[in-house]
Amino acid sequence: MVAHGRTRLVLSGEIDVALSSELTEAVAEAEASRNPVEIDARHVTFMDSSGVALLARLAHRTPGPLTMIKPPDVVRFLLDITRLGDVVTILDEDPGFPEFDGDDAA
Repeated sequence: MVAHGRTRLVLSGEIDVALSSELTEAVAEAEASRNPVEIDARHVTFMDSSGVALLARLAHRTPGPLTMIKPPDVVRFLLDITRLGDVVTILDEDPGFPEFDGDDAA
């Protein structure tokens, strides 16, 4: 989703090599938007190194800080252990997209 100068990726379930092509395409589109990127990670249940690699790519190739919304403990652990947490802004509340009435999944 792209709105008001920001791009949001919504991740859910298992983020692993099986999603690699879909996730790579979504990351490429986010990069192409040239907007700051936020990732809604609240429904992620697992993430492997392929997911971490794509987060690192986004964190270093998009303008502004990469923002993660409500990452679960499994994702927070990976951010800490890989030190990506040093370059990612974590939000415990969803800033939402008010221009999309009632769409809290954004």
